[in-house]
Amino acid sequence: MELYSICIMDYQAIEFSKENSILTIALNRPEVFNAFNEQQSHELQDALKKAKKDVEIRAVVITGKGKAFCSGQDLKSIKDNTGNRSLSESLYKRYNPIIKAICHLDKPVIGKINGVAAGAGCSLALACDFLIASDKASFIEVFVNVGLVMDSGSSYFLPRLVGTKKAFELATLGTKVDAEKALALGLVNKVVPHDELDLQTNEVAKKYAKAPTKAIAMMKKMLLQSNSSSLEEMLQLEAYYQEIAGQTEDYKEGVAAFIEKRKANFTGE
Repeated sequence: MELYSICIMDYQAIEFSKENSILTIALNRPEVFNAFNEQQSHELQDALKKAKKDVEIRAVVITGKGKAFCSGQDLKSIKDNTGNRSLSESLYKRYNPIIKAICHLDKPVIGKINGVAAGAGCSLALACDFLIASDKASFIEVFVNVGLVMDSGSSYFLPRLVGTKKAFELATLGTKVDAEKALALGLVNKVVPHDELDLQTNEVAKKYAKAPTKAIAMMKKMLLQSNSSSLEEMLQLEAYYQEIAGQTEDYKEGVAAFIEKRKANFTGE
């Protein structure tokens, strides 16, 4: 399999870099703590489409440049059009496609949370499959502070991660959650010292990039569907996907490696 060298695509509001089988997408508006404007949201949509189509990519990392992961919507960019702006249209065209793209991407998406994740930025983080956070990171469902409701998937992800009572508290009080509390609540998978975030995220991404990609993609679909399925439905779905997994080259390699007492060399096929 051909491996990538690092390359940067022609984006302005995000950085898009590929190394070997790992794609890193970095929100690149550090002067406003990576707050979303239209350009950034559409560039992120485009980057995720590229990630889906590129068969060489086997793991995706999403992070932010500078001190923040993402501070949500850039309110200054819309301040002159607040009363006339359709918020639902903005969600349908800008934010919802991003969340759906992450959830339905057939590759693991790792959120590298380098700082504050607020509002839609918090939703973006929670949509990722695996979250590794700096000890300087924090999460806040800031919508209530401007008289709005949760959006971009937070009303879906948050109660499933922390329960409805805690989700109600975090959403209605706009409570800021630091990294260690986020770990205790189950919002993130891992918290690391800030100066180790790059190294440890890369280690996680490498593990996923060398894993049986098709099996992970199917498990991702199963876990997403389990939220609205019965036990019987999930048993049937497990049998369906297990049949598919059993036809992959990675399954053959996994069995061979087990018998030969060596580490499996998965190719994602």
